[in-house]
Amino acid sequence: MKILRIAARNLLRYRRRTLLTTLLITLGVMAMLLFVSTSGSFKAMMVGQITDSMMGHLQIHKKGYVSSIDSLPLTMNMKPKMVEKAAEQLAQMPQVEAWSERVKFGAMFSNFAETTSIRVNGVDPQREIQACPELPNRLLSQLDSKAGAPFLERGQLIIPELIAKGLKVNVGDPVVLVATNRDGSVNGINFVVSGILEGLSGPGGRDGYLHIDDARELLRLEDNEISEIAVRLKSPEQQPVAMQTLQKTLGSLTNQQGKPAFEIHGWDKLSPFANIAKMIDLMTLFINVMLVAIVLISVMNVMIMAVYERVREIGTLAAMGTQPNTILKLFVTEGLLLGLVGALLGILLSIATVLVLQQAQISFDFGRQSGLILHPELTLSDLMWASLMVISAAVLASLQPAWKASRLNPVDALRQV
Repeated sequence: MKILRIAARNLLRYRRRTLLTTLLITLGVMAMLLFVSTSGSFKAMMVGQITDSMMGHLQIHKKGYVSSIDSLPLTMNMKPKMVEKAAEQLAQMPQVEAWSERVKFGAMFSNFAETTSIRVNGVDPQREIQACPELPNRLLSQLDSKAGAPFLERGQLIIPELIAKGLKVNVGDPVVLVATNRDGSVNGINFVVSGILEGLSGPGGRDGYLHIDDARELLRLEDNEISEIAVRLKSPEQQPVAMQTLQKTLGSLTNQQGKPAFEIHGWDKLSPFANIAKMIDLMTLFINVMLVAIVLISVMNVMIMAVYERVREIGTLAAMGTQPNTILKLFVTEGLLLGLVGALLGILLSIATVLVLQQAQISFDFGRQSGLILHPELTLSDLMWASLMVISAAVLASLQPAWKASRLNPVDALRQV
């Protein structure tokens, strides 16, 4: 405590320098936390748009399906017994909020004048909305746009905006889907376009939706087999735990040949947007390192100047019998106090700024979506890590000047003018 009081008194002796250094550390902490909160908000919003409108947090497939997912092979569908086991396991998991069974296949889409290819998702409308609640919000137009109107009914088809514009198809137009089933036979069914879906970058940008019973009729599937199960969790942070649980249960099941029957993937393994999320994390790390480096340089500069200006004082302390370790602790404590005060002020100002940003409700556009509201947040872990990094940097920066001060020869120090 004596060293702490002496260190605080020494800092107050040079108020202007101490104030400027503390201000620099405070600004560094603020910049770090504000960047973390805003980038984290953008990342969470981007991930939410992908998982809540298209993919879910997890997906379950038959082993080997994902490696050939581009061709949407019907031969890799899950049989009814596999579906029952997967559903039974999902129902027992407290992390799972909902799941949706899908039949995915490629088909030819025609407006009776032109034809193009389309990726189709056969879904149960209610279960799909539970698993991907933002999916209805991607509808640019709908056959029945009244509140409470069904998302999708039998005989209806929702098509992506890209195909609607290319073939000049509007809501209410009759179209036909032609698909090849597992045996190679071709079948076609007429549908009515009930909605046009906003496009997204990536594979999901060409996906259309129809009722799962229509998909089974078109593909002539006698059994209730499916291509994948999209799983929505109660919280995205529970994904690692849910993945681990499913890997231990479903991932350990084998088929008649003794090979794994299921494969489980998180959304980040299936979507190209995961690379953008990784880039955001990399940028955040780079900014944090840069700001910590600024704190290091500023504190080291202050401590070096303190040692240079107090050489005679240090010599006097050493001549009076003060141990070198005590002198070292004194200067390290000064750096520690600079880091503590700067971190505390930075945290308080960052929290106040984040509250102001939340009230301001800043909007931005992401891809085709506009009017998204930025909602920055600071977690306790963010505050703890920022404080730890800055305080550690301040202590490390003071070590070299403190070591130099503790090793000064008293005679040479007292001779210093």
